[in-house]
Amino acid sequence: MAIINMTMPKMGESIMEATILRWNKKPGDHVSTDETVLEIATDKVDSEVPSIVDGEITEILFNENDVVPVGAVIARIDTADATSGNGEDDTPLFVPDEEPTAVSTPVETEAEPAEQAEPFEEGSAGGNKFYSPLVLTIARNEGVGMAELEQIPGTGLEGRVTKKDILSYVKDKKAGQTSETEMTGTKQSPVETEVGNGREMVAAGHQTNFGGNVEIIEMDRMRRLIADHMVNSKHTSPHVTSFSEADVTNMVNWRNRVKKDFEKREGERLTFTPLFLEAIIKCIKKFPLINSSVDGTRIIIKKDINLGMATALPGGSLIVPVIRNADMLNLVGLARKVNQLANAARNGKLQPDDTREGTFTMTNVGTFGSLAGTPIINQPQVAILAVGTIKKRPVVVETEQGDSIAIRHIMYLSMSYDHRIIDGSLGATFLTAVAHELEQFDPNREI
Repeated sequence: MAIINMTMPKMGESIMEATILRWNKKPGDHVSTDETVLEIATDKVDSEVPSIVDGEITEILFNENDVVPVGAVIARIDTADATSGNGEDDTPLFVPDEEPTAVSTPVETEAEPAEQAEPFEEGSAGGNKFYSPLVLTIARNEGVGMAELEQIPGTGLEGRVTKKDILSYVKDKKAGQTSETEMTGTKQSPVETEVGNGREMVAAGHQTNFGGNVEIIEMDRMRRLIADHMVNSKHTSPHVTSFSEADVTNMVNWRNRVKKDFEKREGERLTFTPLFLEAIIKCIKKFPLINSSVDGTRIIIKKDINLGMATALPGGSLIVPVIRNADMLNLVGLARKVNQLANAARNGKLQPDDTREGTFTMTNVGTFGSLAGTPIINQPQVAILAVGTIKKRPVVVETEQGDSIAIRHIMYLSMSYDHRIIDGSLGATFLTAVAHELEQFDPNREI
């Protein structure tokens, strides 16, 4: 018999912590290899964590909703299959792929001062103190204002407030052992805190009374993350949106003609999405600045074309899986990847790597019947393109015999872009180029 330490697995290169959503096992339960022990969530995806050994759960070290750093021991399994003898085996049940690298959102850990990393250079939120994104997130969710947070004594390096400090304070506050006025001496009011590159309002000690017949719904974890990302994007990038329209009659007729043969031959449904992505890829190659990001005063042009496609989840939330190196795929490859990622997103099977390193995003607002939209940029990208619903409209068609009115399939396109580096001329030119690619679709194309 041996005790195996089960650790929080590394769920992606930039993922340094995860939230425990649900324990499927409790102490004393038997667990089999590949059986799900718990469900976790990162800021990217939700995942199930299976066991890789047979044994009995002897101890669970964290509760549901706890935020746990990657590599921390979360449970222990007593197994007869281990070969290390009767002592405790310190080998993690899940071993990260590589040592964590420096990221923009480090995790607070309880360690001796000599082992602490250097103070964060981000997360400063007033005064001379520094706070990690994790501490700021906990403070925001618990209604702890910045003035109140600054009064909490920290046990970390140079007096910094750690996760343990803020959680202990919140616990005491809820138990009535700490009052708001004891910490600040004044009545709290909404204060502004800085998280990453965005700013958001945190209501400290303030509860709004709503009149009339209302229903109050608390945001779930995913909706809070989306809200933070959207506010951050608006505060980071000055958004400008351009509009265009495209006559996609040739493309619609071609797809209607070949989609059954395509599915029979390739085993994949042919939607409009890979056709849109194909046109976007061609235009990104012509205008590479669209495929970039901003780092201070530097423009980072991405040589890889990793296309994100905004996907609605059954619960109403939104996620953006990414097709890496999309320019290396033909139409069949794009269709297969689009279907694979869309199905994985709707069934909760996306992996963390499926949602990172996107360089440009497309969202299909036409799926829900919208003619057009003004999408918010998916940071740190600098542009996002929206395609609207395709409708039959009477339009003027120019022919050699003269102008005539015909019924055509028309679609509106819109693109929001970061005006720090994308001027209106480039943004409009790129969008017009995409519309032109769609209009020039070859109706005689072979599948």
